[in-house]
Amino acid sequence: MPPGSPLRVGLIGYGLAGSVFHAPLIAATEGLALDTVVTSNPERQQQARADHPDVRLAGTAEELFDRADELDLIVIASPNRTHVPLAGTALKAGLPVVVDKPIAGTAAEARELAALAEERGLLLSVFQNRRWDNDFLTLRKLIADGELGDVWRFESRFERWRPQLKGGWRESGDPAEVGGLLYDLGSHVVDQALVLFGPAASVYAESDIRRADAETDDDTFIAITHTSGVRSHLYVSATTAQLGPRFRVLGSRAGYVKYGLDPQEAALKDGQLPGSGWGEEPESLWGRVGAGESPETGGGRPVPSLPGDYPAYYAAVAAALRDGATNPVSALEAAAALDVLEAARRSARDGVTVTL
Repeated sequence: MPPGSPLRVGLIGYGLAGSVFHAPLIAATEGLALDTVVTSNPERQQQARADHPDVRLAGTAEELFDRADELDLIVIASPNRTHVPLAGTALKAGLPVVVDKPIAGTAAEARELAALAEERGLLLSVFQNRRWDNDFLTLRKLIADGELGDVWRFESRFERWRPQLKGGWRESGDPAEVGGLLYDLGSHVVDQALVLFGPAASVYAESDIRRADAETDDDTFIAITHTSGVRSHLYVSATTAQLGPRFRVLGSRAGYVKYGLDPQEAALKDGQLPGSGWGEEPESLWGRVGAGESPETGGGRPVPSLPGDYPAYYAAVAAALRDGATNPVSALEAAAALDVLEAARRSARDGVTVTL
């Protein structure tokens, strides 16, 4: 590859993750070029070609790996059950890899992939995009600036009202599919908690299947006691008729309450691409910081939300490959989150608190 040429990316999977998140962000990142999309679905092939007219198409991952010497990065956005075998094949072919979350079904598998990547001297990164949500970036700054004092309790909710099943592998009860909300939305809220407050010392969880004919968890609560002493209370649900605050963070000096979701996913689904004003939200959605006031009645002071910045993830991946910069999300970080998810599953099943 000539110096200065963009890194050529092969994207495996063109469902929600591939078409809405990865492909647009890759295409918008300076120094990256979306070279090939792998999907066997004719409709998705047509969509990929319409979205990215210059992209090459492949029906199978094998076709992509046959051209390994023509590529510089593999992105895996296919169903969860395929993450480990595809990532392993790509690394053995000498290719750096980005894997959508969760990287694997178990922490042990994640660590095996991390060891393989280290052995081969290759980047292995995990797409934990919600580290670049507007509310999370704002909260990190508030904590770093000491606005909240010592954080005592972190409440994080990723709740939806979806009383009807949508179908597909994410709602399958087959353990091989690694479906359910614990491993889907739970991957996000646990990762955020660990980034903010450090390793988990113990985990307690409650997990339910609420909807008729559902096969896997759709309403789950996770309580983490961090080694730092902070307690995280995390909720993921598809059955929440009245949504709670996205964040409620209580500290020794003040608390922060924030409602609503980061706007970037909705923008990407609408076909928008990163540019001027990307990730910004109106003042009416800003969170509030206060002590003793009631945010829902206007108490506390509004805190401008920092713009969400999903493009920063792939910019960091490009810098890691080009310049040896830091991997934005390592496989070992993802393995630590999987330790918590596995502990949560055991806790909910056995009715115990799990010590890590």
